[in-house]
Amino acid sequence: MASVDVTIVILYFYLMLDFNICDKARLDRDARYDGVFFVGVKTSKIYCRTICPVRQPLPKNVTYFQTASAAEADGYRPCLRCRPEAAPFSPAWNGTLTTVNRAIQLIEDGALDNGSVEALAERLGVGSRHLSRLFKKHLGASPIQVARTKRLQKAKRLLDNSELKISSIAFKSGYGSIRQFNDCFLEKYRQSPSQYRKKYCKSCAS
Repeated sequence: MASVDVTIVILYFYLMLDFNICDKARLDRDARYDGVFFVGVKTSKIYCRTICPVRQPLPKNVTYFQTASAAEADGYRPCLRCRPEAAPFSPAWNGTLTTVNRAIQLIEDGALDNGSVEALAERLGVGSRHLSRLFKKHLGASPIQVARTKRLQKAKRLLDNSELKISSIAFKSGYGSIRQFNDCFLEKYRQSPSQYRKKYCKSCAS
């Protein structure tokens, strides 16, 4: 990891998303901060990456989040221009504690697609409340919210980058049904997966 990245990590954890530092990174569209934090636009309730090409909102209309999951837990929707699901995983996302890191790996492997937080915590040898506190402290969201965000991000990447059928994407991403996938996608993107694909991925099969 480059020294500049270490500096960013230190700023991230010890200054706790200092508004002035984050705002300068946003206004500069600083790629070094891409994935380190996310920009929430209060007026539109959309969250973006620091490199988003859209017109910059006023500072009074902006808030900052530790992770995409934290933004979504606060009611924000992902931007269709800068695609937050494509942001590199930040050091914060990977976790600063072994327990958090292991939990995220298990979530990526589908531990919460059909299982419970209690079962996940038991596999890690900790209590479910303690695990939830660690997630809230280091990721700004609960294990369930992290799982939901990662599930939707995986599905969105597959929509953008593959020709898989909608049904295959739903199950491959960890959804229990096509309806569940449609409902989650509609809630965050205000259009169904098939509508999104027809509009943005004309070369993909539906």
